Amino acid sequence: MPGTMRGVYTNLTEIRRKVFREVAKVCYRMGDEPTMDRKQIDDAFDELPFQILPGDVATYRESVFLERAIVGERIRLAMGLPLQGVEKPRRISDGFNEAEVDNVSYYKPPLVNVIKFACNACQDNVYEVTNTCQGCLAHPCREICPKQAISFVDKKAHIDQDLCIKCGQCAKVCPYSAIHHHVRPCAAACGMHAISSDEHGRADIDYEKCVSCGQCLVNCPFGAIADKSQIAQVIWAIQHGDEVIAAVAPSFVGQFGGKGNVGKLREAFKLLGFSGVEEVALGADLCTVQEAEDFLDEVPDELPFMGTSCCPAWSVMAKMEFPKYAQTVSMALTPMTLTARMIRMQHPQAKIVFVGPCSAKKLEAMRKSVRSEVDFVLTFEEMSGMMDAKGIDYLSLKDDNKSDFEVASTDGRNFAVAGGVATAVVNAVHRMHPDLEVNVVHAEGLEDCRAMMKDAVRGKYPGYLLEGMACPGGCVAGAGTLAAINKSTAAVHRYAKRSPRENSTENSYRMLIPVLETGFTKNDKDTEVEESLVASKPVE
Repeated sequence: MPGTMRGVYTNLTEIRRKVFREVAKVCYRMGDEPTMDRKQIDDAFDELPFQILPGDVATYRESVFLERAIVGERIRLAMGLPLQGVEKPRRISDGFNEAEVDNVSYYKPPLVNVIKFACNACQDNVYEVTNTCQGCLAHPCREICPKQAISFVDKKAHIDQDLCIKCGQCAKVCPYSAIHHHVRPCAAACGMHAISSDEHGRADIDYEKCVSCGQCLVNCPFGAIADKSQIAQVIWAIQHGDEVIAAVAPSFVGQFGGKGNVGKLREAFKLLGFSGVEEVALGADLCTVQEAEDFLDEVPDELPFMGTSCCPAWSVMAKMEFPKYAQTVSMALTPMTLTARMIRMQHPQAKIVFVGPCSAKKLEAMRKSVRSEVDFVLTFEEMSGMMDAKGIDYLSLKDDNKSDFEVASTDGRNFAVAGGVATAVVNAVHRMHPDLEVNVVHAEGLEDCRAMMKDAVRGKYPGYLLEGMACPGGCVAGAGTLAAINKSTAAVHRYAKRSPRENSTENSYRMLIPVLETGFTKNDKDTEVEESLVASKPVE
């Protein structure tokens, strides 16, 4: 089952976070020691695999040299650089000087990458007989096989893979459950069916389908899949003296420890050099009001149903696979974009960094059709690496004793949890029309989202509000999260209840919605899918 590793602190988790920490350390050192020349910088990055994996004995794989080569590729991705492979000798930092000069550039596609020589070449969609086979007299597996692919060798069942059509009937009827269905973990986690096997049996991503949800990278037990980061670019923006403001996603609660200590979070960001911190739940309130108004205006007269807009992976999937129903996905700008535009109104020269749980947000920030105003995107895990690099112990920080972000409502803060978006919109509709009944259906994971959308276009959900979340559990289960999903969900609910405002309609900033929407029209929806997918494809 995909997602079985989530919330378990594994060796992969440790290596991933060490990479973020050590890359951040070198970037900070470059600012603290402006006299560092190119050779010193190159040497500093080349030494990182040895610092992360010291000694001469392999810990995880057959060779310490292979371990360090893989870590070297992860370091490059953390630097925002493309993979370089092992075909010829290269320095880890090759190309970094261009990234350093162009420190406001977005990622060069692809965003999500397979480190080929780290891949285990797992079997995918293969049925095999295990040693628990008893060679029973009934032989139901052989009798039910439609292709006569099963025979008995030394009183044990044997499947001829050339004849097998992967129907799974044999596994269903085996009284000993002796037939196992091998599925590649990354492929099982991919709701877009974008992962297959290359000629060597290694994972291969179809970027025509990939929406960068990141579920593959957190479900690969060999750590062979990773996405690019902008840790270096954020650190340089701070060190260059820019005004850098963090916009923190509603799922932040509990990610760095504690029970929603917002004062500690502000203090941590201050120590990192950020000029300010804003809560994206504020934008969630505005998104809620916008979607509620759209629902009232368009469903069912203009649209047969309406889907929520905040999850970019879900919305791109829905528009790509159901193009005739693209307009049924809400036109509302996402909480990230609305919050960034509000920040930009008061801080026109600031660099805005979205900090959240999501890989797909990195692509959303790149869209030209929707001017997101977001300069950089970091996950919670990447932000944690920056804190570790600076030696910041989040829980030991003192609270600044300021009141919590009071502008965000309970409903806006609950956007982070599956079902929270639909609940917020329904509550907003009821504030506007108390007697109006709103039917809701929500799905978690892109497979279930696709099934929900299929049912909707078949007429099963007339006049419904559809909530789609690419990550099972909602944003609290995003690829860049630190905390276990159940603990994070509980923390978000506790924090949401602390808001002095219950409903999104109580947010005074709602009057800004027409201004914040400026420059975004329905024509933009036609290019959004194409633009997002192009941004995920490799550079040719």
